[in-house]
Amino acid sequence: MLKIGDIQMKNPVVLAPMAGVCNSAFRLTVKEFGAGLVCAEMVSDKGIVLKNAKTMNLLYIDEREKPLSLQIFGGERESLVEAAKFVDKHTNADIIDINMGCPVPKITKADAGAKWLLDPNKIYDMVAAVVDAVEKPVTVKMRMGWDPEHIYAVQNAQAVERAGGKAVALHGRTRVQMYEGTSDWNIIREVKQNVNIPIIGNGDISTPQDAKRMLDETGCDGVMIGRAALGNPWMIYRTVKYLETGELMPEPTAQEKIDVCILHLDRLIDLKSEHIAVREMRKHAAWYLKGVKGSGKVRNEINACETRADLANLLNTLVEDNQKEEEIDQVQAV
Repeated sequence: MLKIGDIQMKNPVVLAPMAGVCNSAFRLTVKEFGAGLVCAEMVSDKGIVLKNAKTMNLLYIDEREKPLSLQIFGGERESLVEAAKFVDKHTNADIIDINMGCPVPKITKADAGAKWLLDPNKIYDMVAAVVDAVEKPVTVKMRMGWDPEHIYAVQNAQAVERAGGKAVALHGRTRVQMYEGTSDWNIIREVKQNVNIPIIGNGDISTPQDAKRMLDETGCDGVMIGRAALGNPWMIYRTVKYLETGELMPEPTAQEKIDVCILHLDRLIDLKSEHIAVREMRKHAAWYLKGVKGSGKVRNEINACETRADLANLLNTLVEDNQKEEEIDQVQAV
């Protein structure tokens, strides 16, 4: 079973830290579907040090989400250490994670995120400095390399281990791949074979079967699920159940999707206010509706919703229309 430092997870299924998505409302919803660990979206070290209001809001954690990993990013040792010390002493996060995988130019130009992948020595120095400054376990999320010519995944993971890091989450893509192409699981297996700390595999886990295959093929200690969980916390539940029993649970019904979507919306309203939450929820609603009959016709209407009532009514009407069509089809079939 996955264990990071002295933090024991109830299963090896981890929600990835996705920027602009993994706020407390989303994380709590996913946690209730059984995730062993949820990760918060990355937070700027300088934003924490300067006590930026928007940044500080990102540090909110509901006790029901725990255990939780809170991710910070930065390119300078002093500010990264200061931010880590603040998270250590002033938040209820269980784990402090350092981002060395974000491929976005705005982040890499600041010598943060995936830029670290080019220098195992910097990784050692930065991680060691953070480990020395905090009590919570420190982990790293990274990609396998910068580009095909600069893949130092084994050296980088070994640097994390030497520095006192307690786990590495490894995405099997390079920085230049961004989110395209395929994730190389062979590199995850190679890293696992060359370090003694837990390795959490990430990349191209779209089904519960993928999760089991990654564990079997790479020997990794946990699986990190990102995009497959968007609008689909059932992916987490179904993966946990499949790993435990080998049973593939059914996909959710349209009604179940709408019910959880509205629950997610209400949590987001509590977190951010109705005006902001409804606007943010539009993309989530589109994700929840994936595969629901007739959802394509309401996409534009979703993007015009301004209130909770507007969005909830639209979603409920779609389900009711689907149910009426099914009843008509059943009558005609008879």
